[in-house]
Amino acid sequence: MTAKSLIALDIPALSIEQTGRDVFHLLSDYHVKHLPIVDQGKLVGLLSEEDIFNHKLYDPISSYDFSMLRHFAVREDEHAFDVMRVMGDHRLTVIPVVDKENNYLGLITQNDLLRYFANTVSFSEPGALLVLQMNRRDYSLATISRIIEENDVKILSTFVTSSPDPDEMEVTIKVNRHDLGRVIASLERHEYEVKEAYKEIEHSGSMTDRYESLMHYLNM
Repeated sequence: MTAKSLIALDIPALSIEQTGRDVFHLLSDYHVKHLPIVDQGKLVGLLSEEDIFNHKLYDPISSYDFSMLRHFAVREDEHAFDVMRVMGDHRLTVIPVVDKENNYLGLITQNDLLRYFANTVSFSEPGALLVLQMNRRDYSLATISRIIEENDVKILSTFVTSSPDPDEMEVTIKVNRHDLGRVIASLERHEYEVKEAYKEIEHSGSMTDRYESLMHYLNM
């Protein structure tokens, strides 16, 4: 999934002729805290609520100091993981998408990106979750997969989380079965520490509710 395929087509960019007042209305209408400024098809920068506070409400954007704006963007062929990294690192609610010549193509919203990742990690698929804690040097997805699949269980998705201890990591695995007893026993025989386990037949409703609550919060 590339950045270009995640572009939200219903949210307009700002022009330099618009005023701070116009921007406030658009930020409110689209439930975001940033919007890109585009001039003659080129990305100028990202405007935030804080930037507007430094100017008079009816000043045109053209009067702003563009060198003080955020200048983050992703290329159209970058993967969704790169988009998530840039948005997370800089705490953005939208990220502009540009081509190799810096021509503005559109933007990706935080909400759309979260929805994409919610589908990617199989929220709607029945199954269960395992969380393994291990030393980084012991991590081998091939080995973990073999142990799990030997118990006639399929892995639906995985992701790795860093620990405060730089030598430690957590691996969260979603599988297609609810009964985790045999899988946990096999992993522990191979000296993997199973930190947490969730049977999603009970847990999936809670996860779905949390996701929907997050979407509602972001759209407030």
